[in-house]
Amino acid sequence: MRLPFSLREIAGSIDITVDTSREPRDLGAPPDAVGLAHCQATITYTGKGYNSLLGWIQLVRSTDNASQGQRFEMDPLTLVGEVPHPFGFYGIKPTLFDAPSRSSRANLDWLAHSFLCHIADYDQRIVHAICGFSWGFSIDAGATAVIPARRLESADWNQHLDLLHTEHPAWQFADGLRTT
Repeated sequence: MRLPFSLREIAGSIDITVDTSREPRDLGAPPDAVGLAHCQATITYTGKGYNSLLGWIQLVRSTDNASQGQRFEMDPLTLVGEVPHPFGFYGIKPTLFDAPSRSSRANLDWLAHSFLCHIADYDQRIVHAICGFSWGFSIDAGATAVIPARRLESADWNQHLDLLHTEHPAWQFADGLRTT
């Protein structure tokens, strides 16, 4: 799937691949990822230097999370532990990559909302979502199914604002998706 976007009047796009993890070792994922979905989203954007500093915020709703799938939660994408910002990945045109794993093959629904963002004001830490997509997987009676990527809208981002404000009170999050 390809998602076009525009930032600072420069066109860009995100190429998203969601597939089954057949060889988790090749992905740097644990063996328990086999049969589950993995996602990679790469950015094409001609903005240069600081103009291409972007970040990925990912939230997950899973029937094995604290709310048992009732609510989205911040995804612990950060392999280095807690960080003082909301981004799982941040840098110059960063790639989002995730390969969830589960040792159990009990029934499970796992859905991610992944948003490409930029910081509009560094002094006040104002984050604007540019565009987003959902993806995931399910396990039913031991059989796994990949949920393909689907474009998200402003309303999808806005439903996460309360959680983002609660989890990262030193940051501000703008309503809607920024389209220019």
